[in-house]
Amino acid sequence: MCGIVGYIGKRDSVNILINGLHKLEYRGYDSAGICVLDNENLSLVKEQGQIEALVSRLSSRPISGAIGIAHTRWATHGEPSERNAHPHMDCHGDIAIVHNGIIENYQSLKKLLQDEGHKIVSQTDSEIFAHLVEKFYQGDLEQAVRSALQLVEGAYGLAVLHRQERKIIAARRGSPLILGLGLGEMYIASDVPAILQHTKEIVYLDDNELAEVTADGYNIKNLSGQVVDKNIEHIKWSVEELEKKGYKHFMLKEIFEQPEAIANTLRGRVKNGQIKLSLNLPKKIQRIIISACGTSWHSGLIGKYLLESLSGIITEVDYASEFRYRQPLIGPEDLLIVISQSGETADTLGALREAKARGAHTLGIVNVVGSTISREVESGIYLHAGPEIGVASTKAFSCQVTALLVLALFLRQESGRELDQDLLSELDKLSEYINKSLEQDQVAQEIADKFKAVKNFLYLGRGLNFPVALEGALKLKEISYIHAEGYPAAEIKHGPIALVDKKMPVVFLASKSHLSPKLISNMQEIKARGGIIISVTNNQEEEVAKQSDYVLTVPQVRDELSPIINVIPLQLLAYHIADLRGLDVDKPRNLAKSVTVE
Repeated sequence: MCGIVGYIGKRDSVNILINGLHKLEYRGYDSAGICVLDNENLSLVKEQGQIEALVSRLSSRPISGAIGIAHTRWATHGEPSERNAHPHMDCHGDIAIVHNGIIENYQSLKKLLQDEGHKIVSQTDSEIFAHLVEKFYQGDLEQAVRSALQLVEGAYGLAVLHRQERKIIAARRGSPLILGLGLGEMYIASDVPAILQHTKEIVYLDDNELAEVTADGYNIKNLSGQVVDKNIEHIKWSVEELEKKGYKHFMLKEIFEQPEAIANTLRGRVKNGQIKLSLNLPKKIQRIIISACGTSWHSGLIGKYLLESLSGIITEVDYASEFRYRQPLIGPEDLLIVISQSGETADTLGALREAKARGAHTLGIVNVVGSTISREVESGIYLHAGPEIGVASTKAFSCQVTALLVLALFLRQESGRELDQDLLSELDKLSEYINKSLEQDQVAQEIADKFKAVKNFLYLGRGLNFPVALEGALKLKEISYIHAEGYPAAEIKHGPIALVDKKMPVVFLASKSHLSPKLISNMQEIKARGGIIISVTNNQEEEVAKQSDYVLTVPQVRDELSPIINVIPLQLLAYHIADLRGLDVDKPRNLAKSVTVE
């Protein structure tokens, strides 16, 4: 969601902060602002819209200072506007704050502060915190922030300045925040890309921790004032991975990075006909529950098919946003698998904590090393997909499905059953197969040009490829703003077929399998009603071609691998439709890369 960057050192902070905000644009935002400390004066500039608007404002009103905080806002309370943009200040301009998250009790706190004479100027919940710090400030910013936090209910990632103190106070609960270590300088950010060009030495704050940050270092305490020792993590991502490398958009780059990303997910995990994973799992698992959101939920649905068929363990899939609110029946004989690219998804983290409180075993599948989920689960599988900047997930999805397949094979192996060596051999060729699917880029672009102006799409699949239909539809919705729905192909007779006419494109996941005859029957039902069929298929039999108006060809693979292969043309189709419509593919409206609030 929102982005935070902070700097304290000897250099002028403005360019560092602005460059950091640019690196966080993928998170989604509608306004931006910056505040720096120059001698004992706080200089504040903020603007609605893109960071470029803020930069333009700074060119006419330059500021400078060696200490500063900056923010990109994604509106929750109050419309996008300069007034509601961060940073926010107290009544006298002594204190500046930036805040990610939601202060749930801000209305009662607002009334308390107004009754005491504080003037609240924005519509946001965040501004309240600046006034709370003002209320408690008696010459010690750290203590004032700690006292203010005692009154706050909800989630926060915070950075706070006072004009008379050469330090930044940072605090976290439920919204990610990191410290970056330099030589005679320190950084604060809500995500690694913001500061990666300056340092790879990172400290992750955990919930209910508060850091006092100076140019010479940091002290971290809990909200009770007890000192907390933290490990320093070394980030392996390179700065070059955060660049487009000649691609028009990050999303297209990340689609084409999938062969390498999947090779990294598999590296060292399939050896000599066996699966090598180091996991802390119980000997007997009665049931598996997968909890995730959005694209990760779709990978979880594929995981259900794989886990049940290969490991024989009953598997359920839950929306993380619903899981903890339905009093889930989960306990010590169950394994909860949480899936999140960022490892910071608020709903998924909430599901994890609910399951742990009920005694369940936990396993995380995440991409970001050191993220909150990776630290709180008992076992984990890192994707090693590299940074994913495009808001619409692509390589993370295919790597998640790959990781779930490896996990399913591992659980089968642990139960004493033999592994299918042909399937393991196919896994070794997976990157090669993906490269073959990527050869459909030009075909996808030609199809996209024909359908860029339509208003609706249907995506249909069966078995393992039903969730791929859901994912294909989601990709199109996210970046092209075209309404699209995914269904199990057999379900069209139960309502959706009413939408089919001569203007309706219907995408079929039509790879050859034991379900092919039934899928062809569904295709005939669409054709009989004048629908336009786009097939993603490895089945060049006459009947599939006969029913299809357009074909995206993928290589013949085992059923277990087909979701990974088949999703590639759907990603390309969605990308090219959005690009041809002239849309901002990497930063679709209203969306954020990492959803860290409920």
